[in-house]
Amino acid sequence: MQASELEKLFPDAASIPKEFDLTSPIEQREYLVNGEMRQWSGKTQDVWSPIYIKTNKGLEQKRIGSYPITDATDAMEVLYAGVKAYSNGRGEWPSMSVSQRIECVEKFTQKMIQKRDEVVKLLMWEIGKSLADSQKEFDRTVQYIYDTIGALKDIDRTSSTFLIEEGIIGQVRRSPLGVVLCMGPFNYPLNETFTTLIPALIMGNTVLFKPPKHGTLLHYPLLEAFKDSFPAGVINTLYGRGNSIIPQLMESGKIDVLTLIGSSKVADKLKKMHPKVNRLRAILGLDAKNAAIVTESAQLDVAINECLLGSLSFNGQRCTAIKIIFVHKSLAEAFNKGLAEKIETLKLGMMWEPGVQITPLPEPNKPAYLKELIEDAKLHGATVINKHGGENFKSIFFPALLYPVNSKMKVWHEEQFGPVVPVVPFEDISTPIDYIHESPHGQQVAIFGTDVNQISALIDETVNQVSRVNVNAQCQRGPDSFPFTGRKDSAEGTLSVTAALRSFSIRTVVATKANQLNKDIVNQIVENQQSNFLSTRFIL
Repeated sequence: MQASELEKLFPDAASIPKEFDLTSPIEQREYLVNGEMRQWSGKTQDVWSPIYIKTNKGLEQKRIGSYPITDATDAMEVLYAGVKAYSNGRGEWPSMSVSQRIECVEKFTQKMIQKRDEVVKLLMWEIGKSLADSQKEFDRTVQYIYDTIGALKDIDRTSSTFLIEEGIIGQVRRSPLGVVLCMGPFNYPLNETFTTLIPALIMGNTVLFKPPKHGTLLHYPLLEAFKDSFPAGVINTLYGRGNSIIPQLMESGKIDVLTLIGSSKVADKLKKMHPKVNRLRAILGLDAKNAAIVTESAQLDVAINECLLGSLSFNGQRCTAIKIIFVHKSLAEAFNKGLAEKIETLKLGMMWEPGVQITPLPEPNKPAYLKELIEDAKLHGATVINKHGGENFKSIFFPALLYPVNSKMKVWHEEQFGPVVPVVPFEDISTPIDYIHESPHGQQVAIFGTDVNQISALIDETVNQVSRVNVNAQCQRGPDSFPFTGRKDSAEGTLSVTAALRSFSIRTVVATKANQLNKDIVNQIVENQQSNFLSTRFIL
């Protein structure tokens, strides 16, 4: 598949289905701060789709809109809106009862659902995600919100009782942490962002939300819903270049929680900017270089299919993607042949095409980086073993299967975050084990085999190195009720429906000696519902 063939994948304007077309650019000239949609007349950032359109002048990259580029002064105004709304924990939002906060989140969710088609369309055009995956991301996010509400009700019901121990009466509940700086990733700009933003909000924190560089406009349709559903200053949006606006926010010391899904290097720098590091809570989803281990007892069809999905779903642009595959030498030839054949059948095309699996890459420099990885691997003895591997044109990149990969290659060490699949042959199981032990990352591993004794040994070898071991299955995040975290440089804090609620809150106790006077005081507060915190109200 030469460049000319790849070029044909891009559409002309007339061939784009009307229901998925962006007929005019979205020029965002407002942002949400302190409960109002603030008008913006300053600098803006153009948003370019990874899609190129055929015109009389040749291929032209599709411009889909623009958004504000605020500066550090504007960002500080946003920060103080969040600080004011939190008001040392005495603001309207952190003082609300759990049931009242749930009502606000439910109101937002209903308004969000009304914007489904707009958000899905922008997911497609901004980051090149297929229609099916964009719809799935939106629907999964809505379900995550409802699951979060259900989990909070469970926590609150458990907390509605009093404990009496050693002559002390106490009630243990969860209280918010303060002002949260929330930054999500481009690959799941809605879902991954909301898996931190929603629990942070519903636990009573105020939030400064910075959309990702690729995937900014898709949040614009939701700003009015945020404004209408929450008190002023509870959620505020940040726009602009991160290196221009974020340092001053961190250096102010007024950020209580940093939540970032992105690079470990960026997270390290941001944490060091905070003047009170011990007070800062960090909830981070970071780099990963998840390995698959295909043992000699593996069922080849299972291993091939799961590794295909694991390494190339959404072009391999997932933190949970399988990014290096270790295959026992006895199976390597058959595994490579089967995987190469599967890769060649993947459908390349535009996001709206039925069954499309490989779509344009949103990062402008990513194709050049992937080519660099491939050329470096070739210099050190690897070969691209699938027919069209590595062929590319503009933002389209055909997946490349590299074999044999070794430690001299960049792709051994670096997280490619794209459609390059490195395969490493091994004879001694210590080879993949040593790789996992020495890796600076520790998110997940996938183990393929049928030998119970060997699988058992590999589980025990890896459970203290990574945070999820998948047996005969690809690496993945779901279901959302499972803990999602990582070791080493891969994560800090735990995300899942229930764990995220705990991550964005702290256990707080109200206690008193169990004498008659104190019992009467507690009973009166509870019976008269004089406190939102000290309460036996039961949320159904």
